[in-house]
Amino acid sequence: MEDSDIRELLQAMVRAPSYPGVARQEEAAVRVLEAYLRRHGIPSTLVEVREGRPNLLATVAGKDPGPHLLFCGHMDTVPPNAGALVDLFAATVENGRLFGRGTVDMKGALAAMAGALVLLKESGGPASGSVTLAAVIDEEMESLGAEALIASGFKADGAVIGEPTENRVAIGHKGLEWLEVEFEGKAAHGSTPEAGISAIVAAARFVSLVEKELIPGFERRRDPVLGLPAINMGTIHGGQQPSMVAANCRLQLDRRWVSTETIDQVFGDLETLLARVREGLPGLKTKLTRMPGGMATMLHGPLVIDPDHALVRSALQAFGDLGRSAPPTTVFPAWTDGALISREAGIPTIVWGPGALALAHSAEESILLEDVYLAARLYAAAARRFTAA
Repeated sequence: MEDSDIRELLQAMVRAPSYPGVARQEEAAVRVLEAYLRRHGIPSTLVEVREGRPNLLATVAGKDPGPHLLFCGHMDTVPPNAGALVDLFAATVENGRLFGRGTVDMKGALAAMAGALVLLKESGGPASGSVTLAAVIDEEMESLGAEALIASGFKADGAVIGEPTENRVAIGHKGLEWLEVEFEGKAAHGSTPEAGISAIVAAARFVSLVEKELIPGFERRRDPVLGLPAINMGTIHGGQQPSMVAANCRLQLDRRWVSTETIDQVFGDLETLLARVREGLPGLKTKLTRMPGGMATMLHGPLVIDPDHALVRSALQAFGDLGRSAPPTTVFPAWTDGALISREAGIPTIVWGPGALALAHSAEESILLEDVYLAARLYAAAARRFTAA
């Protein structure tokens, strides 16, 4: 397999837009990947999750039974940035970097994973066991593709999620909840605020309690791998005009939770603070809910794998197989489908892929092609080791 083979695959996938609003969103990119694998004698199965939106599954198997390894990545991307100075679907190459939407997040890793399957097949396949590539839909929205894969009963002994870690092995990431808090007060004239109940004041008191009391307490829940929980107040909307006491205010927040917490604690912490806000503003009503569109049905919890797991060891040893020193393991800052694969399907999972997360979703999204080529060879080496275990 030539490096140019992987580059051409990645360029073709980038030139097939797969962001929300594109008709049959991921289908064109999936067809590109399917055709590439077929040219190399690797058949694929397409499983339609939504009309025109299929997952792709392809497997390379050894002669003898052995462990089953999953390579998994998502085909969807975020939309192009308004005002981008480059054509994010031209897939141009400059100074060894390929520019375009999805190069980092995460068609680069998918190209490397497909390349790894080809490397394995051309070398006679793994000695034992099997390796499956799953290219799934919808990770940027509700993870419909990963949920469908899990619901199908898919099983493996280990999984690699190819999100961008600059080819460092990530052994975990925090869970994710997007939550909305609604405050309902009572409107009144701005000249007599005592006659009303300000929903904006209520929201401000809630934010203050979060900052002064909830966040300092996170230290007691520090995760030995993932570190501290986190909360971010992302948006706030309330009131109608300056001369009216605001009857309504809505706050949306991002809550990252860790394995030393439970989902009941995540909600319970906030409900306790909201109760105190209501006590100070009699007549105020509050409502805490998950934001619609943040998930389909499965909990977006944290991911952690034992650093001594065979999958982690195989990934780190792959560097030595290529004559390189393995970088220290890391923790991935964002959430991934890996948490669903790990928690819901019971498959030990790492996050490991080419590209820099800082460039994902940006107007300058691009990836070093050498990192993609290296990832393909690392994936193949790790697969040989893991399936022989």
